[in-house]
Amino acid sequence: MGAGGPDVVYLFDVDNTLLDNDAVQADLARHLEREFGVASGERYWRIFEALRAELGYADYLGALQRYRLEHLDDPQMLRIALYLLDYPFADRLYPGSLAALKRCAQNGTTAILSDGDVVFQPRKVQRSGLWQAVGGRVLIYVHKEQMLAQVAQRLPAAHYVVIDDKRRILAAIKEQMGSRVTTVFVRQGHYAKDPAQLAAQPGPDVVIDAIGELASALP
Repeated sequence: MGAGGPDVVYLFDVDNTLLDNDAVQADLARHLEREFGVASGERYWRIFEALRAELGYADYLGALQRYRLEHLDDPQMLRIALYLLDYPFADRLYPGSLAALKRCAQNGTTAILSDGDVVFQPRKVQRSGLWQAVGGRVLIYVHKEQMLAQVAQRLPAAHYVVIDDKRRILAAIKEQMGSRVTTVFVRQGHYAKDPAQLAAQPGPDVVIDAIGELASALP
């Protein structure tokens, strides 16, 4: 999976790669329904999806801000914000996530490369323990596949290994970086079953069913 040594940088996605974000969403959906009722919970998710289509990434707090505009006198909004910020993300790491990071760190440099907003996504990385696990090497962009030159400038290496649950992202990175990158597709989460994602070309260099397999797959 690429030459070992200090010239290799391993770039890990977060949501549904190292951390079960589908489970996080399910927990939030139950919390919203319990606090606000089914109709209000459904309204939040419609706002969330509309905002994701607009921005190109998931913005949980931004959706809550927009939802608040429809409920200006509801103090429950503050409790939902605290629920999100204080969520125990470490409990949602996939089995083997930290072992995979530790194993890759023996071969090169590990880093987080994620899409997301500028508040909630860093909080998620920090609360999950991933920030510390990669020594603070955390890059979060709006569209990470459009920022590869900046990634290479911040984390220079002869070779990169990108681990992600979205084949579309991996294909875009492979097209730009060619032989300088090894793409690893982790078949976890709902995107891993999306026909549009599965049809993305070029296909990944390596496919694994769970992040826990990565440590044993490395030479």
